[in-house]
Amino acid sequence: MQSGKRAYLRFIRDLYGDRVIVEQSALTEYKNSISACTHCALSAGRTHFVFGHGREDADLMFVGEGPGEAEDLSGLPFVGRAGKLLEKMLAEIKLSREDVFITNVVKCRPPGNRDPKPEEIATCEPYLHRQIELIRPKVIIALGRIAGKLLIGEERSMKDMRGKLFNYRGVDLRVLYHPAAILRNMGLYDMYRQDFEALAGMYLKGRERGRDGMKGPQTGDNTGSEHGKQ
Repeated sequence: MQSGKRAYLRFIRDLYGDRVIVEQSALTEYKNSISACTHCALSAGRTHFVFGHGREDADLMFVGEGPGEAEDLSGLPFVGRAGKLLEKMLAEIKLSREDVFITNVVKCRPPGNRDPKPEEIATCEPYLHRQIELIRPKVIIALGRIAGKLLIGEERSMKDMRGKLFNYRGVDLRVLYHPAAILRNMGLYDMYRQDFEALAGMYLKGRERGRDGMKGPQTGDNTGSEHGKQ
């Protein structure tokens, strides 16, 4: 099998030369088209533009407020201690970060990990809109109060957002604690695990591994439903 594959690759190289055009996905093309963005001041201090990472047709899309230091250095979202906890929670529902898509509202690190400014959000949010259009998730999970209020479009407490169903640009929106908040207060750990189990029960019930077996919310979901920012 391997010898046949090598022979085929040699044939292609002999036919077309070393410069073989590889077709890119729409999401990869979009990433390449915006990764040099300089439309706001955050670009001046970044190491990497953190586009996002994961499955390009994911049913679950996790959104934080912005990259931190580890993310800025690596170019990948949620790779520090908070990212490790997120991966552990995903493993609890038999998923990995390769099965979901993880990104942020703003793609460059705010200095000192401060909250993104309104003008920075306004500049970057259309990038998130296009990611949603290309990925077509069944649910968006905002991680933390800042990301939650940004997507809902109004000031709310974490307590007021957790456990409720919102809508963001036609997609179900749920708000969970940011994993960094759990690391600061491990007394919330069991509740956090239950939140992920509830998420799986609503959106992954009856699935086989992979997108085709996934289902949306089941009949009888009695959580509150509100419209978020459009």
